[in-house]
Amino acid sequence: MKQGPRMILGIDGLSRSRKTTLVKKVENHLRGLNIPVCLFHIDDYIVERKRRYNTVYEEWYEYYYLQWDVECLTETFFKELKMSKELNLLKYERYSDTQELQVVSIPDTCVIIIEGVFLQRSEWRTFFDYMIYLDCSREKRFKRESGVTQNNLKKFKERYWKAEDYYIKTVFPTNQANFVISNEVQIE
Repeated sequence: MKQGPRMILGIDGLSRSRKTTLVKKVENHLRGLNIPVCLFHIDDYIVERKRRYNTVYEEWYEYYYLQWDVECLTETFFKELKMSKELNLLKYERYSDTQELQVVSIPDTCVIIIEGVFLQRSEWRTFFDYMIYLDCSREKRFKRESGVTQNNLKKFKERYWKAEDYYIKTVFPTNQANFVISNEVQIE
């Protein structure tokens, strides 16, 4: 694990693998030790709907490649995490379907936790000092969805599951992560 004044920890996993639950536990533990924490959810930085839905591409491609502006996040977020005191990020506002400028101050010494799906993609993996991957079967994850959400099975099959399969087959997240947690049960 790389050492320095800022440590960047990734919590990667597919949808409903309980990433946010784990992040809350890690964050609370670190804060209890008086370690400063900066927390980022990668889904806060998705692009507007028109850029990621109903494009000329297949749904899985939209989700994997167009959900985030990967190049912009690489330049304005990931490359700046170790040294910048302040980040200028475009945060997605769900209700207005817009991106608004968010200015984030980062302490000189802290643990930066980034939580989200597809974090180990080639464009971002090298920026992390340590990566945890939550591995959980599709069946278990799907059961964690709300009943209303489960009723849109076509969207899961065409958008989410194909993108997740692509990620697993091309990135091999369980092989790349520093630590893999098999999360078939709820994290207590």
